[in-house]
Amino acid sequence: MRVYELAKKKKVSSRILLKIMKELGIKGKVAASSLSTGNIERISSHFKEKKPPISSTGRELSSFVPRAPIITLMGHVDHGKTSILDTIRESRLIAAEYGEITQHIGAYRAKVNERELVFLDTPGHEAFAAMRARGAQVTDLVLLVVAADDGVMPQTVEAIDHCREAKVPVVVAINKIDKSNTNIEAIKKELAKLDLAPEEWGGKTIFVETSAKTGAGIKKLLEMLHLETEMLELKADPKKSGEGAIIEAKMDKREGKSISVIVKDGTIKVGDNFIAGGTFGRVRALINEEGKNLKEAGPSTPIKILGAESLPLPGDAFRVVDSTSKEIIEKKKLPAQKELKRRAPARVTLEEFFGEIKKEQRNELKLIIKGDVVGSVEAVSESLKKLKVQEIEINIIHQATGGINESDIMLASASNAIIIGFNIPLETKMKELAKREGIDLRTYRLIYDVIDDVKKAISGLLKPKEIEETIGEAEIRRIFTLSNGRAVAGCLVTKGKVLRGGKVRLMREGKIIHQGRMSSLRRFKDNVKEVATNHECGIQLEDFNDFKAGDLFQIYQIRKIVKEV
Repeated sequence: MRVYELAKKKKVSSRILLKIMKELGIKGKVAASSLSTGNIERISSHFKEKKPPISSTGRELSSFVPRAPIITLMGHVDHGKTSILDTIRESRLIAAEYGEITQHIGAYRAKVNERELVFLDTPGHEAFAAMRARGAQVTDLVLLVVAADDGVMPQTVEAIDHCREAKVPVVVAINKIDKSNTNIEAIKKELAKLDLAPEEWGGKTIFVETSAKTGAGIKKLLEMLHLETEMLELKADPKKSGEGAIIEAKMDKREGKSISVIVKDGTIKVGDNFIAGGTFGRVRALINEEGKNLKEAGPSTPIKILGAESLPLPGDAFRVVDSTSKEIIEKKKLPAQKELKRRAPARVTLEEFFGEIKKEQRNELKLIIKGDVVGSVEAVSESLKKLKVQEIEINIIHQATGGINESDIMLASASNAIIIGFNIPLETKMKELAKREGIDLRTYRLIYDVIDDVKKAISGLLKPKEIEETIGEAEIRRIFTLSNGRAVAGCLVTKGKVLRGGKVRLMREGKIIHQGRMSSLRRFKDNVKEVATNHECGIQLEDFNDFKAGDLFQIYQIRKIVKEV
């Protein structure tokens, strides 16, 4: 007999039974643990002697009720995440007792032993981390899908690192067991090295072998998900005003602005006023996954809402408010946004890290390491782990080969980590995304430079980082020679703006031929401080006259990132 079966017989939760087992010194870490006949007798004797506690968290308030868990599927591409969801959704045609599964935009729902499970259908690890970065811890549990014929792959490792940093429990589905070239034991060994050891090996992770193609193991998987989430004892108060998180927002030709929301607590009703991230509105309609209009939606319900003034972002907080006045809603929106900022930690750079240490606000430096080859990544990681300065812990939350991608940046944003790239190119769009998210992203060619920078940062010796910012570009159209022999470049500003006194780089056929400062900036006969895009101007440089038509001026400035401590 297993723990969950005995718990059902004794009419208590598996969590409570596991606590009793711990008191009695009986081994067992998860609801699926097997019990010997002798241990079953010992537990039964305990129940005869005294009553178990009402709950593991003490007396529950009468207004709180159990809510359905929200489960996110993650894993490597092509390992069967979508296939498992499709099999779950369609399986009600085969086995109605655990089917009753319907689809709506962004989520699926299923019933197992009269208990509901909600599956969050996100586009990947980036969305999972983006929600956390905006203060929304939507997921209660992650279902990690690993293909039996492929094993642990880079995105598998990424998913595990995301889950570990988010402190979300994981259930593993080893999928595609119908394939001939499988090695399930090898996969378990690989996952055990990543701290996901199976329960039968003394670990805490539930593993289920499945085939989305044949349907094998799907029923057991749903049962195990139910048991694992039962351990979380998820509660909500349906009597309070609704709160949740945005999982999707879009403009529909027929419905207008629609937002998909997972209700985490309380109840949302038609006619309620709400704040969603940076926007607000009034609930005109609540539409469930079957396209039916509802009057209200309670905890753990995925629902589509019509009535937002504009579209919020996935992960933004949703909150019902009690006023119909736009002005009052705007005032309420400010503390709501402050609450989101409070939940999402302030970003930190290497330069700022020592200041945080001095203020006793930080004793952990989180890093993400990406490199060209496995050897390089391991060398950088091991060298950094050996650094011991002022009792500061260096925590490498993710390391992998390959270029820096959106998932890395979202993980850094959600976890307040610094990204270090070693011997890899950096795409412009990734650089821009990191800047938008406020992430300190650094690339290096020498391992000594990486170690030196991190060591100086935690020792408080690192100088402020200098960042070059492009201000504008101007193309030379004509050259004019003054009576004193100095040349003036007649230009058209093609991008940004030109600032007098700014730093200048002169490009010719893609090569830098001069770097210096601007000595004069004119528009017609007037000296000016700046000239905007699509306007003509005359530029003179200090100690340089050899201009040619077609040359390009790049105007830039150097900005130092400094934090007062």
